[in-house]
Amino acid sequence: MKKIIMAATLLCMGIFGMQAQTLKFNSNKKFKIVQFTDIHWVPGNPASEEAAKRMNEVLDAEKPDLVIYTGDLIFAKPAAEGLDKALEPAISRHIPFAVTWGNHDDEQDMNRKELSDYIEKKAGCLNTRTEGISGVTNFILPVNASAGNNEAAVLYIFDSNAYSPLKQIKGYDWIKADQVEWYRKESAAFTARNNGKPLPALAFFHIPFPEYNQAAQNENALLIGTRKEKACAPAINTGLYAAMLNAGDVMGTFVGHDHVNDYVVNWNNILLCYGRFTGGKTVYHDIPGGNGARVIELTEGERSFKTWIRLKDGQVTNLVTYPEDFVKAE
Repeated sequence: MKKIIMAATLLCMGIFGMQAQTLKFNSNKKFKIVQFTDIHWVPGNPASEEAAKRMNEVLDAEKPDLVIYTGDLIFAKPAAEGLDKALEPAISRHIPFAVTWGNHDDEQDMNRKELSDYIEKKAGCLNTRTEGISGVTNFILPVNASAGNNEAAVLYIFDSNAYSPLKQIKGYDWIKADQVEWYRKESAAFTARNNGKPLPALAFFHIPFPEYNQAAQNENALLIGTRKEKACAPAINTGLYAAMLNAGDVMGTFVGHDHVNDYVVNWNNILLCYGRFTGGKTVYHDIPGGNGARVIELTEGERSFKTWIRLKDGQVTNLVTYPEDFVKAE
């Protein structure tokens, strides 16, 4: 009997693993992503339970095809326990998930590689690694068409690293030139396979790049959502945004890091987006409406997406459609 149960368990895990590895648009040609960010889980702190409550509420309401965690999942030791708690809402519902690290995740008792080793063993984890470039959580998640195996959209995940490695440069680290070059090559390859037409793409990382501040401070740029602090971007700009403009595939970028921002702003036809702070009261969090999540919905065959914020008790706010809501009237 024990052997039968074990075989059935392994089969279920195997099926889930195979399903998780192939992301597809559904029969209605939709693909939904929930972005959780800055959970800052502190084991043993009751305040963190508010993060779990919100994640469970959001996933039950939205039933996404994928969860992406954009960094700072944990904020205290032991790291493994914090990760277990942060990932449990997705894992318990058999929802595939991906993780990129923030600047606080590896400040506990595991470095970035050890953190990745730990989560990559979990059912539904889609993380892979691109060896030979800076950072650990650099990988790509293609989303296939609803029928067949053709790539229909692309999700780029970047490791935005942590703190500046240069004494003369204060503040946060930056996405390195080798990561930008990796993106350029991969993007060009997807475009070539698609008969020279860029596939609709999104990008996810933790620390916003400097263009977030340029866009937010420009009076001609349409900004929707909450902005209560300047983007804590790196002082060094290595050209990722410019590479995305030139490649023509990325429609929107999604970051965390700044807990009291959840806005989206159009900047030269790339929508620069913040997730919604998901954590409990273990870190600064004074954003109207409390914690929540960002939701993104792609439609197969369209170079567009919808996105909104989901808060507690079923509240939904700041629903926008890109690019429709950002086209200037002639």
